[in-house]
Amino acid sequence: MKVNADLHLHSKYSMACSARMELPTIASEASKKGMELIGTGDCTHPKWLEEIKKAAISDEEIQIGNIFFVPTTEIEDIDRVHHLLILPSISKAEELAERIAPFGNLEADGRPAVKLDGCEIAEVAKDLGALIGPCHAFTPWTALYGYHDSLESCYGSMTDYVSFVELGLSADSSYADRIEELHRLTFLTNSDAHSPSTNKLAREFTQFNVPDITFDGLKKAILREQGYGSTLNVGFFPEEGKYNRSACIKCFTQYTLPEAEAIKWRCSKCGGIIKKGVTDRVNELADFEEPRHPDYRPPYLHLIPLAEIVQMSLGHASVQTKGVKTAWKALVDHFGNEVEALIYAEPESLKIVDEKVVNSILAFRKGDVIIHPGGGGQYGWLELPEHLKTDKSEPAGKTGKERKKASRVAKKEKEKPRAQISFSDFEQKRAGDTLTTGTEKAAEENVKLSEEENPEKPAGQKSLFDF
Repeated sequence: MKVNADLHLHSKYSMACSARMELPTIASEASKKGMELIGTGDCTHPKWLEEIKKAAISDEEIQIGNIFFVPTTEIEDIDRVHHLLILPSISKAEELAERIAPFGNLEADGRPAVKLDGCEIAEVAKDLGALIGPCHAFTPWTALYGYHDSLESCYGSMTDYVSFVELGLSADSSYADRIEELHRLTFLTNSDAHSPSTNKLAREFTQFNVPDITFDGLKKAILREQGYGSTLNVGFFPEEGKYNRSACIKCFTQYTLPEAEAIKWRCSKCGGIIKKGVTDRVNELADFEEPRHPDYRPPYLHLIPLAEIVQMSLGHASVQTKGVKTAWKALVDHFGNEVEALIYAEPESLKIVDEKVVNSILAFRKGDVIIHPGGGGQYGWLELPEHLKTDKSEPAGKTGKERKKASRVAKKEKEKPRAQISFSDFEQKRAGDTLTTGTEKAAEENVKLSEEENPEKPAGQKSLFDF
């Protein structure tokens, strides 16, 4: 069976998170987004763990409505690298809390910071039968490649136990598959949501082919056992990430790598520090000029949340306006969830809303958008081509001053690598039947034979993005 999963988010007990990040609300909003499996997040926080227990059917089953949960947590190690752990059961989450409690204050934050390195955290994960991998691996702050040049540098003797890498908002499969050591790992795309808002929860997600919606079923998919595996990564255009390009962290002026090196990583306009972007960092780490996707790597589908597409098409200032909410609700109510409306709905059937909204959805399916890359801590932004703009249309979330600082880059999908796929390729395909990947082919053969942090916090070591 195919399931859509968002395995990395946070509870109301994590810093800078909405008080609405409670299990019933998360379940309700996740269902509207088209998810079936959600990570609990923060499962070592004592109060959150109690709430997880109350929602549980058994030690290994957590379900609210039609949403299944699996215990997960993000842990910050002594070098500030963040790790995602996916656990088999509530009792194993309790054991994890007991094991790491001597090394950090679990009550202070849902995302605990512990005085253990990546290898030691992985050893604990292995002892508990948990899955582990680096979170948002490419971002300058709190990420694997922010402080290490390789998996082994972070995980040491436990490197082989690492089973996945979370790509994060500033990277996609084409970025990661230029690095040979990542080829064996399953790529996860997750929201890292701090709010249940329609443009935060499940803004990125992974689709899996699983035998059942359990930890064991998910484990088989992540480890690509018995023909199961990930079948689709869904996420932002990498340029939307706020550290995609090298840029000044004060005025956000963007620089090419040679320009930044020539001025010693100090902004020529304001004197601020230039933070190396993910694009340039990947170029440093890359083993290949172009991505080399393993046969089992699924397509990567670029999108933005439906509410943001509606906002953009109507020219509204926020996803919270009445017009945006009305159109979004109409589509979700009619098609059952956001994924159905955004990806699979026939163009004619979308015409229950304003024609501008319909045309914008179809434009995104074709990749017919203009991307202004982010950098230096400022998110990138998208806009529609001129022929789709309304008179008062403005790119979502940006002021006129910010727009002048961003550099325009037209995004074309005419020559996509093998594993990249546009919305138009999905128009007559369904999640449960015609999307075939290498893992599914293997499953068929078996039958025949028998996948952003506060920069002010002191770092445990100097980031490799800093100069």
